[in-house]
Amino acid sequence: MPYQLRTKYRRVFLLCTVLALAAPLYSQLVPNLGGQRAGISAFQFLKLGVGARGVAMGESFVAVANDVSALYWNPAGLSQFTEDQAMASHTEYVVDIKHDFFGFVYHFSDQDAVGASFSSLHMQDMQITTEAQPQGTGRYFGFGDIGIGVTYARRMTDQFSFGATVRYVEETMDVLKMRSVMVDLGTYYWTGLGSTRFAVVISNFGSDVSPKGTVTEYDGKVDDSFQSFSLPTMFKLGFAFDPIADDDQKLTTSLQLNHPNDNSEHFRFGVEYSWQNTFFARGGVKRTIGQPLFAEDATSGESFSLGVGLRVQLGITAVNADYAFTDFSQLGFVHRIALAFTY
Repeated sequence: MPYQLRTKYRRVFLLCTVLALAAPLYSQLVPNLGGQRAGISAFQFLKLGVGARGVAMGESFVAVANDVSALYWNPAGLSQFTEDQAMASHTEYVVDIKHDFFGFVYHFSDQDAVGASFSSLHMQDMQITTEAQPQGTGRYFGFGDIGIGVTYARRMTDQFSFGATVRYVEETMDVLKMRSVMVDLGTYYWTGLGSTRFAVVISNFGSDVSPKGTVTEYDGKVDDSFQSFSLPTMFKLGFAFDPIADDDQKLTTSLQLNHPNDNSEHFRFGVEYSWQNTFFARGGVKRTIGQPLFAEDATSGESFSLGVGLRVQLGITAVNADYAFTDFSQLGFVHRIALAFTY
């Protein structure tokens, strides 16, 4: 092996070692201040990961993001592949909540790509109850969210890519609605040290929102002015590396630090193993800053995730079928499925 190549791999190994040692140290030294911010933002459905692949890797995906699901994870990831792709994803979330995502990506050239996405969260209508009618009034109310996004990404150099998404979001709470336009900004950078790359993403950036509409309270009082809420803005920093990459096998590892504006800081770790780019096995964990690395996270319902995938060539189209399983401790298990088409 040439001396320069050995030197690169030594540097990569040293960097991975430092990150692995720094994660638990950081969790012990940095206080958990984010818990004091819980519950201050709207549009919580925007935090639900899409696609089974990224979710199975513990949602440590911003520095991987090399397929159509990058529409959600990192808009700069659209320039990390050259094929046109479309994807449909469905999530059976907790307490009978459903989450769906549809997206497609089109490449104008090897440097430029555009995409569009649609996401929705919905559930069955619930019966309205009051103090006088605890068994129900005969009326029902609904709750749901939708998001429509347009994305553009460009490979600026062989190493650096940039992307942006503009998204319209609407939330319906019975007779009230909240609407907003927000922006995701993402970068993707190959370091030149082997397969190492890192990414920085700011998601759901925009101004505060408040519900619009009129509500008649139980005592007959009419309200049409409500408190405003911030968007669930999040800063994400990710690092990825492929310790194994040959003609038959590939192992991808990813570490990500998330800084939300409405909750505790947390980091995620994920791995993906592929055999002949046909069969895939994935796993990931999430830990809140201040919680032990190798024990249960007492501040979060999410614990770990697992997943599998299969890629099949059907004529001129390749189909990826992926499944992800997430353990939510007290709330049960969450299942996700996704189909992606490459054309």
